[in-house]
Amino acid sequence: MIFPRKLNQLKKLEILIFLIITHSFIHSQDYLDWAEKVAESVMMRNPDVYNNGNWDYVTGTVLRGFQELWYETGKEKYFNYIKSTVDFSVRNDGSIKGYNITEYNLDEINEGRIVLFLYEETGDSRYKKAADLLRKQLKDQPRTSDGGFWHKERYPYQMWLDGLYMASPFYAYYGKLFNEPENFDDVVLQLSLMEKHARDTETGLLYHGWNETKEQDWANDVTGCSSEFWGRAIGWYSMALVDVLDYLPVDYTLRDSVIHIFQRLSIALKNFQDDSIGVWWQVVDKAGWEGNYPEASASCMFVYSLAKGIRLGYIDKKKFLPVVKKGFEGILKEFVVENQDGSITLTKICKTAGLGGYGRDGSYEYYVSKTDIVDNDGKGIGPFITGCIELARLFSFEPVDKNGNIPYEFELNVYPNPFNNVLEISFSIPEDGYVSLDLYDILGRKVQNLFSGKKRMGEYEFNFIDQGLSTGVYFCLLKSGNSRIVKKITLLK
Repeated sequence: MIFPRKLNQLKKLEILIFLIITHSFIHSQDYLDWAEKVAESVMMRNPDVYNNGNWDYVTGTVLRGFQELWYETGKEKYFNYIKSTVDFSVRNDGSIKGYNITEYNLDEINEGRIVLFLYEETGDSRYKKAADLLRKQLKDQPRTSDGGFWHKERYPYQMWLDGLYMASPFYAYYGKLFNEPENFDDVVLQLSLMEKHARDTETGLLYHGWNETKEQDWANDVTGCSSEFWGRAIGWYSMALVDVLDYLPVDYTLRDSVIHIFQRLSIALKNFQDDSIGVWWQVVDKAGWEGNYPEASASCMFVYSLAKGIRLGYIDKKKFLPVVKKGFEGILKEFVVENQDGSITLTKICKTAGLGGYGRDGSYEYYVSKTDIVDNDGKGIGPFITGCIELARLFSFEPVDKNGNIPYEFELNVYPNPFNNVLEISFSIPEDGYVSLDLYDILGRKVQNLFSGKKRMGEYEFNFIDQGLSTGVYFCLLKSGNSRIVKKITLLK
């Protein structure tokens, strides 16, 4: 950019800062727009309820996207879509249509996190009863000799990466809501055992499954691990790690061990990103091999996990931000199709893959040639939406305190005041809640909503860019729960 010679150095600096901030602001909204476009496409294809309302881990994965989108936008249609879908399965007595506890299937736990969310928001006891039923399954879940959950009753002595996402966030969330701190130790145990048994020390990647008895055809005779690094399985595990941390107390002694696992995995994900296209492949360490292909669900899961890890300070922003940005750009280029009716199609999603039975031998050939590739599968859609939202948060609101310290006061600060073009706004909230920040003129008329959405306890900061307001006095009103703060600001041009 070329500046006129007479422009003083301070003014040049102000313009540069303005351009940088504007660039981040525009990108933040772009990410949120993508999330809404895909969510609207889901609702267009699945009116009223998702997946016919079936109780299913895929349903839970998609509804997680809608949950975060409701937090971020406050739009009731997203909340209503979640509720109507869950209500199709959860009966008045808390029983769940289509759920069989005696199968001890960890996949069936995943949608339970949405049930807990609905209980928090509505206080409806049937959601608590449904969550209690799922908690009972975990209490009686069969385990390996060192305490790891079997993936299913019919998969004895087997731990799969998938299962860590299906059960662990629910388990930790339940522990936080209903004062079961012993859950946290068990959650960390599950995550740690999977890294201990399935992580390859050379690549840092994790194998899809581990069989303690080594009796499965797919299990290595020495390690008990399956033979390949399947992208989505690693994606489930990466999301489990960052999501579990939402519920572990900041002073919990084993919290850092989960962060360290995530940090080790993040390095491996960075190393195996395809530099030329920005995404990850179906079999992660064999990019370009015959039959292998760039895969959407794993790529979305990795972008989500890494973006959230950056935002919350678990991994280094300077090192991983380029990975996340390149990853998202690659997702848009490789997998996203904008249709004539305005809907979005997400392509190149592995429909399903497992271990044992039906020819599922865990071989390279199995993952690349014996699994279907489909469009708009929820296992890709959900992480795409949450990934967009994490990127929007990353480029708009960033926690000031990276150490997880909890503020004790409800505060709002603005600087400089008076301001010209760019106003730095920071606020703190001592508990989780729905937050709105609005701008009013001197006559008390609402001029603009600067932010609305649910935020976790913490300190936040962002930049408001004047876009056409007149010189004069305005008021910023911050609301969270029953708390209100007003700050008078002056715009000078």
